[in-house]
Amino acid sequence: MSLASSRFLFLMASIAAALALGIATYLEYSVGLTPCSLCVLQRLCLMLFLANNLVACVHGPGQRGSLLYGMTGLVFVAGGMTLAWRQVLIQSRSFEPLPDCIAQLKQADSWWCALHRVLDGAVDCANITWTLFDLSIPEWSLLFFLAVSSAMTYLLLRLVWSALVRPLRGDTSQLVRALD
Repeated sequence: MSLASSRFLFLMASIAAALALGIATYLEYSVGLTPCSLCVLQRLCLMLFLANNLVACVHGPGQRGSLLYGMTGLVFVAGGMTLAWRQVLIQSRSFEPLPDCIAQLKQADSWWCALHRVLDGAVDCANITWTLFDLSIPEWSLLFFLAVSSAMTYLLLRLVWSALVRPLRGDTSQLVRALD
């Protein structure tokens, strides 16, 4: 795999992430939708993915660096995909109110309670406030994260395949050794 094609994939993933963040910002400030806690965490994963890909695109790493950037980006996308999937599940079932953690704020496990509350979803995470083509925002977010994860997986598989076929140091490749 040439350096230009890995840079190109990182650039395209950066543009896609920037567009998704732009749409989320537009929906928040122009349309007036207030993001819930899971939406904010999905945006955080998206911003980390965007920053990772921009650094990879500017840095222009070799094969090993591209593998590292690709795996890091895949971790951020997997986090966003998990959060989006959780929100889709919350919206698809009847929502039961969560026990309030305010009384436990003075205890040592208050951060655990807050994390548990965010992942269980607050009341605002269960509300479907906007749809496009009968898909809610978390469903669109899940589709976006799936598409980007497939692109990152493609990049990683191409890098691994090229490392097997054509090693870095000029030695015989792993694939040729395995076939002999």
